[in-house]
Amino acid sequence: MSEHKILHVMILDKFLASYIEFIDKNFGRENHHYVFITSEKYEYGLTPEHKVEFLHTDDDIFITLLKYMKMAKKIILHGLWRDKVDILLYFNQELLKKCYWVMWGGDFYFPETKSNIRKEIIKNMGYCITSNNQEFLYLKNCYDTSAKSYEFIFYPINLCFTKPETTTKNVDNKVILVGNSATETNRHLEIFYILKNYSNISIVVPLSYGNSNYKTQIIAEGQKIFGNRFKPILDLMTYDDYIDLLKTIDIAIFNNNRQQAGGNILTLLGLGKTIYLSDENLLSKFCFDKGLKFNNIKSIYDNLNEISTKDKIKNYMIIKEYCSEHKSYLEWKKIFE
Repeated sequence: MSEHKILHVMILDKFLASYIEFIDKNFGRENHHYVFITSEKYEYGLTPEHKVEFLHTDDDIFITLLKYMKMAKKIILHGLWRDKVDILLYFNQELLKKCYWVMWGGDFYFPETKSNIRKEIIKNMGYCITSNNQEFLYLKNCYDTSAKSYEFIFYPINLCFTKPETTTKNVDNKVILVGNSATETNRHLEIFYILKNYSNISIVVPLSYGNSNYKTQIIAEGQKIFGNRFKPILDLMTYDDYIDLLKTIDIAIFNNNRQQAGGNILTLLGLGKTIYLSDENLLSKFCFDKGLKFNNIKSIYDNLNEISTKDKIKNYMIIKEYCSEHKSYLEWKKIFE
């Protein structure tokens, strides 16, 4: 890596191959260098053509990555996920003033579970990038951070936006999506035990990534309660195939006890789908503040009503504006300058 580049520190995840393509398309590669903190592997759409570097040994982190960070004009931390990177930053805190941390959620929620090193890094972080300012307020309250913040959709939602249908589908069976991953914060079982009282529904549950033991538990209980109406998604899908799946959904229920599933939620709202959200998910406050229409998860005890066509179209218009690729481009441009 040459001097004065923008250094991106990443992990393997489904968002990041398309993000690299977005940056290449809009800003080129000359001033950007991408490092994945893992042994060399190509997953989640990442290929050798993305031309990234893999670092994972102690020498890789504490010698090579440290050298890169000192050389970099700016450092974009795509989440805080690796203890070795935490340690590196903790003992070189002068680097934090040029760090821009993309806040993912699991890297800072439940501060009682985070190390003192992580807490110190967050407190002294230079800049935070969030899709929801409520998360930054949470950060200031829990970590007393002095960072400056940017709020925008940092990983663009590449939807081909079309207005929702103005006629209601005449079907006896409603397709219900529950959660976004095989992680306990989705609290699937609470929803399963409520939905078992409804007939004429099928349950789609994305479980393609997360905790394998939790996934096994959810599959077993889902099949026990719903039989062949239970449709787990066990394999990673291409982006286009996943969007096609979301288009078939009537209602999506997210019982997360922290902000999670943001991409799914915003995409579904943009597609004109009905969303149920928990008050504990900070996205509910975000959606309310943006004027987006959704249902409170507590109401599923009484009914599974879809929002009106008028509200679906309103949601579509808001998402089309807020989540546009052009808006993401303008915000990243400010950061890179």
